[in-house]
Amino acid sequence: MKDDDAKHLKSLIRHIDNVRASCLLLGERLIENGKDELGLQLIANGHIHDASKFHGIEWEYLRDEGKESHPIEFALALKHHQHVNPHHPEYWTNGIKSMPAVYLAEMVCDWKARSNEFATGLRSWMKQKATKRWNFTVQSKEYKLIKGFVDVLLDSEFK
Repeated sequence: MKDDDAKHLKSLIRHIDNVRASCLLLGERLIENGKDELGLQLIANGHIHDASKFHGIEWEYLRDEGKESHPIEFALALKHHQHVNPHHPEYWTNGIKSMPAVYLAEMVCDWKARSNEFATGLRSWMKQKATKRWNFTVQSKEYKLIKGFVDVLLDSEFK
């Protein structure tokens, strides 16, 4: 395996492990709150999260350096990834507004992993960027459900 492939593999596994850990934590907390089926589904999803990234166009081009060195292939790989993984709003005909709760919860776990990887605040990113990117408001039922998952997943902020 080439050095850049080995580096990519380590990064991918670290991301998936972070998402899996968040799915497990949020899933356990949902079960503790009486949402057994949702919690179990989320934990199961955590074990298959982003499996498509190990194959084909996603493996070859869905890397940080791919965005700059192969922009067309990167865009195609990203589009493929979003359309085969239901934790992405782009998978759904009506976007984030039609996503089942389990995939919203998995998406939150994915966002948390990415916020840790890029040292950004999940709550502020969600409110300022995600709402614009996927066209929903802080007053929407989707935002309230997503925020509820974030509140259950994250420990309370220091005041």
